[in-house]
Order: sequence, then structure tokens, then C-alpha cells
Amino acid sequence: MFSASDLAQIKQHQLTTDLIDYQLDKFKNGFPPTSLFAPSLENLGLQKLNEAEIESILANYDRLTKDHNLLKFVPASGAATRMFKSLFSFMAEYQGTDEDYEKMIADQSSGSIFTFFKKLEKFAFYEDLKATYSGSDSLEEAHVKREYIKILETMLSENGLDYGSLPKGLLRFHKYENENRTPVEEHIVEGAQYAKQADGTVQLHFTVSPDHMEKFKAHIEDVRGKYESKFSVKLSVSYSIQKSSTDTIAVDMENEPFRNEDGSILFRPAGHGALLENLNDISADVVFIKNIDNVVPDHMKAETIKYKKVIGGLLLQYKEQIHEMYHALEKNGSIEDAVQLLEKVGLKPSDSYPSMSDEEKRTYLKSKLNRPIRVCGMVKSEGDPGGGPFWVKSDDGSITLQIVETAQIDLTDENQKKVFNEATHFNPADIVCYLKDVGGNEFDLMNYRDSNTGFVTKKSKDGQDLKAQELPGLWNGSMADWNTVFVEIPVITFNPVKSVNDLLKPEHS
Repeated sequence: MFSASDLAQIKQHQLTTDLIDYQLDKFKNGFPPTSLFAPSLENLGLQKLNEAEIESILANYDRLTKDHNLLKFVPASGAATRMFKSLFSFMAEYQGTDEDYEKMIADQSSGSIFTFFKKLEKFAFYEDLKATYSGSDSLEEAHVKREYIKILETMLSENGLDYGSLPKGLLRFHKYENENRTPVEEHIVEGAQYAKQADGTVQLHFTVSPDHMEKFKAHIEDVRGKYESKFSVKLSVSYSIQKSSTDTIAVDMENEPFRNEDGSILFRPAGHGALLENLNDISADVVFIKNIDNVVPDHMKAETIKYKKVIGGLLLQYKEQIHEMYHALEKNGSIEDAVQLLEKVGLKPSDSYPSMSDEEKRTYLKSKLNRPIRVCGMVKSEGDPGGGPFWVKSDDGSITLQIVETAQIDLTDENQKKVFNEATHFNPADIVCYLKDVGGNEFDLMNYRDSNTGFVTKKSKDGQDLKAQELPGLWNGSMADWNTVFVEIPVITFNPVKSVNDLLKPEHS
């Protein structure tokens, strides 16, 4: 099936033909659907902390974290292209006729092109756009003359600000009196206020694309001194790229390998699940994970910082309980207490558990206690697409807490659809992890994922339809075998920027 050049290409990606055959089988036969058992609701796998509990965690946060190696992990490799989808469409269609103009002003909704241009001066990148604009007129005059396409070309093309291909992390998001900040800067400011270690170090790790690595490094160096001085910290910033060995083959609509114009096989990055290997390479105890675009300006940060400390402190409280319980089991401690603790961290034992001897039960319970731990913030659903918290039934009969994406569920099954529709909360990808075992050694995270979860999506290239495949999502299948705690956090802590006009919302202005 594969030619000599195909095999060389597979080897270059550090893949194997067995793995490619596995991926091709998933295209043909699909991934098995996740079996939802029940939604994770308040007091049924989803904790809602009261004010006294929150204040207690905050009061003990410094004590809980002082002897731990903290790190902030930010997936930041994606380009911002989709953020400007409506602008690109407008550029392709707008000819400058009166009819085109009337069509544009007919839609004055918050996400419209009309609103974008009406409020252009309010964007944090406006001053950069004005300085870069090179027409015979000023940017303001071009705006008055309705030279919209030239303005957008200056903003999006590589001859201007190049916002159409830059990553979100390097765009100007927020305006301040004396500066305009990027998401990278906002993550630095956040980290300085909840991930500062006893020696004053703040560790941040950004996953970036190879094309943008130097720009990220240059930007960090430009702003490093300002924030180290402002917060009396020492920034330790590291980077990684998504490994080519995590790429997946693409296929045509007949499930045959998709070929580029030169006959080579098309391989594609396999989604954020591929970042599990990047996370696995991190050397830290406690890792805060949050997407690059979920940041707010300073006047909105208080709740974000508060709840980062809440979920981080809660994680370390559970870590202490889990490790104490593990050592108690080694000394013939209570089996029932261990079962109760495991249910609190998202596991109801397998079907075979009741028939085990006490010794076998202790061995089983210790193996389940000694796993990576994650505390995941959940917000009340407001119709958001994407994953949510559920109890899921595994093949061995155990019931576990999982973040499940819509694409993983067989919604033609009425029972599964009913369970799915009963969910009350949404996953904002706000997670804190503990990555060391009971002996203080680093876990190999690749041993705690479910490789049978994944997604097949429809894409296109050069005008041709194709199918792409994503690895188990970083917070879905890639963390399927982790001890898991879901806790409600306020929706105000979730403020992603998916389209450019989101930057006009009160949360970002």
C-alpha cells in the first residue's frame, strides 16, 4: 500500500506503519462512543464550595504551595486565523459598491463587520494599525473614505501587522492607560499572582509552533524586565513545539491516504491531545493549565486569581489525603475509607472488585490512588458547545468522572442523549494537575490515557474534502485514567476570545 517514498515520509514523522494502519482503521470504523452513565451534577461528582471552604483554602494557599514546584502551562501554538474568519470573508466579497455598503450596514449586531469598523479605535491594536498604515491618507481618513479592504489588508497581511497568521498570544488584546497587552503578558501577570514560588520564581511554559518560536522569545524578552520589576519576581519561561510524531494521517472521503499535489501523504497536527507529550516532558509538581485566549484585563482579574488559588489549593488538599490514604493501606488501614476517598476523586470500583480478597482490594485501591490528580473548574452551562462533566462507564464496569466532548457520544441513542442533555455545567479548560506519585517521582502520563477516544473531523485542502483525526483530547481521553475532581467556578472566570469582536465585550475592555 505504501511506496518507498511513503515509508520514508512516515519514518521522518517518527511514526510506524502499525500506527498508520491503526489510524486508517479508525477512519473506516470510527472510535467507540463513550458510554455516559450520568451527568456530574452538584453533590453528585461536582463540588460547589461554600464561602467558608473557599476562605479556608485561600488562607492556607501559601502553606499548601510553599514546598511545591509550580508551573503555568499555556497551549499557544494555534494561529489566530479563525479569529478573523468574518473579516477574511468580507475581504473576499466586498467590492466597494453602494450595494455592498448597504449590505454591510444592514447588520449592526455585536459580532458584525459594521460594529468592527465603528469601534475600530477601541481595539488594543489600533495604535499599531495606525502606525503601520502606509496609504497616502491617514488611517482615520481611509476609514472615513470607506477604504475597508486596505485597512484590513494592513491589519491581516504579512506586509502589515500580519494578524492573519500570527498566533493569538502575540496579538494586542487589552488597552491600558500606558500600554496595550498581549495574552502572553496577561498570563505572565496572572502567574505572578498565583504561581509565584517561595524563592520568587514564576515558571511559565508555552507550547508554540516552530514558525512563531523566535517571535515568542523576542516578545518575552521585550516585556520580561517590566513584569519582573512590577511583581518582584523572576520569570523562568520555557517553550515546546507539538511533536511531529503526534501527527496523524489524513484521508480522502473514501478513507484512502490523502495526497498532496506532489503525491506525498498529508499529515496533520492531531489537536490539543498531542500536547500530552509536551506536558509529560514538564518537570513540575503542580501545573496550572489554561488556554492562551482565556485572559482578562487587570480590572477583571481578581476572581480569576481567587479561583485559580481555590482549585490549586483544593488539588493539594486532595493530594495530601490521597497520599496519606495510600500509606494507611500499606499498614492495613481501612479499605472502606479508601473506597470513599476514591469516589470523591472520581472512581467507583470495577465489577470484579467485590469478589477480590482484602489483599487484592488493597493492591487495586493503591494502584488507583497512586495516579496523576487533576482538579477541573466547571462553569454553569449557558449553551456553550464542547465538553462537560459526566460519570462514564468503563469496559471493566468501573464508573469514572470524565470530561466528555459531544463528538464522543452516540446521540442517536435516546438514553445517551437524555443523559447528555441533563448536564448542567461546561468545561472551560481551567485545570490544575499534580504530576508526582506517592514517592515523589514523575508519572509517565502516557500510561494514564485512553487511546480509544478520539475524533474524526471533515476538513479541506486545495479545494478537496478530506477527513482528519485528532488524538484523545488533552483534558478528555488523555487524562481518562487520572484521579479527578470537578468543582464549580464562576462563569466570569471564562472569557475566551474566539472572534475579533469578542475583544469589544466589557470583559475585555
